Amino acid sequence: MRDITYPPVILTCKALFRILGQKITITGHENIPREGGALMAYNHIGYIDFVYGGLAAQPAGKRLVRFMAKKEVFDHPVGGPIMRSLHHVPVDRGSGIESFHHAVDLLKQGELVGIFPEATISRAMELKEFKNGAVRIAATAGVPVIPVVVWGTQRMMTKDHPNDFKRGKTIHIRVGAPMQFTGEDPAGETAQLHAAMTEMLDEVIAGYPAEEQPPGSWWLPARFGGGAPTLEEAARLDEEEKRERARRKAAKAAEKRAKKQK
Repeated sequence: MRDITYPPVILTCKALFRILGQKITITGHENIPREGGALMAYNHIGYIDFVYGGLAAQPAGKRLVRFMAKKEVFDHPVGGPIMRSLHHVPVDRGSGIESFHHAVDLLKQGELVGIFPEATISRAMELKEFKNGAVRIAATAGVPVIPVVVWGTQRMMTKDHPNDFKRGKTIHIRVGAPMQFTGEDPAGETAQLHAAMTEMLDEVIAGYPAEEQPPGSWWLPARFGGGAPTLEEAARLDEEEKRERARRKAAKAAEKRAKKQK
């Protein structure tokens, strides 16, 4: 697979990280194979998780990660061509069978594929319920799932908060040991992945610089003394957002119908 766009995009991002004076730590990168397919499962706390999540594979021979992302991103006039040039995988949330097979094919070709099992950003800053797609894709392709957690990205871009690109932020990326799943019990195996990533995330949060994460910080989970909503509160906010999005979509469709009737 030819990659003309990906390498210069990575170089540009690394230059921006230096300009922003960011302290980026990657631990456990030895768990990523230097060749062969693997599905990398990430937590999801901000809009740019994939930018930093891809860095996890760089120490393993500068490997590239093909991320699964909602198809609306690929429909954007600017972002779409870039996403396609990076060979990422569009996901139609209404019918995911095509993206499922696309991801499996890439994995069988020896690629690294990135997936967010939570599907959407967690306002609680901790792991929401996982979809079982990660386990099913990996089992079908016959490749391991490599759990990865990122922390600090939410401080720059996430839901309900203004963007903040002030200098000096710490970003921690931790890569866990590969997990092999059969797919015979998708719910049970997904629970195992969730438990492993919860433990990893707790360790990363606990080890984050205290001066950058004081008690009450909005980006810190409530059970760590932070100001983020609980999982239950976040679920309510997600449902409200979903209803509002549906309302706007219906209103837009009604407006189009009205214009046609004139």
